[in-house]
Amino acid sequence: MLLCVLGLLPATWLRLSTADRLVPAGAASVPSAPVALVFGAGLWDGEPSPYLAHRLDAAVELYERGTVRAVLVSGDNSRHDYDEPDAMRAYLAARGVPKKRIVADYAGFDTWDSCARAARVFGVRRALLVSQDFHIRRAAALCEAAGIDAYGVPVPEPRDATWFFGGVRELPSAAKAALDATFTPDPHFLGPRERGVQRALASAE
Repeated sequence: MLLCVLGLLPATWLRLSTADRLVPAGAASVPSAPVALVFGAGLWDGEPSPYLAHRLDAAVELYERGTVRAVLVSGDNSRHDYDEPDAMRAYLAARGVPKKRIVADYAGFDTWDSCARAARVFGVRRALLVSQDFHIRRAAALCEAAGIDAYGVPVPEPRDATWFFGGVRELPSAAKAALDATFTPDPHFLGPRERGVQRALASAE
């Protein structure tokens, strides 16, 4: 019983620490922010997976409503034949988001890396985070730990096998998130500062 309690502590921390930081995408109360940060969620034959496409659709909606002025897409490009950020950029551009308002982070290898790099490499200080509802609490907590004033925009999904698998995976991921939030390690690849977000925002003025 003690092991079960200890195992659930990180998930409980995530729920409590982000209770006032989640806002549905279509709600009138969504706070504005300079940037939407969209987390990668896999490619199918080089195109965004359905879950990733739903995240990007939510980002398009936020941009069209004027809630955000730029979109930072963060994903995995660790191999030459796998490029999440460029696939995400192409998807957004095909749906009307101007290319100059889309910034790509090619080293968002996990949620902590995406948050830490958004703050330390791209200079993001306030953002709306876009991900599925089972993941968004972890994203919000980690981006707050990275120094971003962050609100999560949960993307709803049918309660199918994929959704349940994602929810179960969040239990061990919550433990890693607690460690990342506590010790704030460097991301796998830090790299130099980039001004892509600042240029995207300047083009919106």
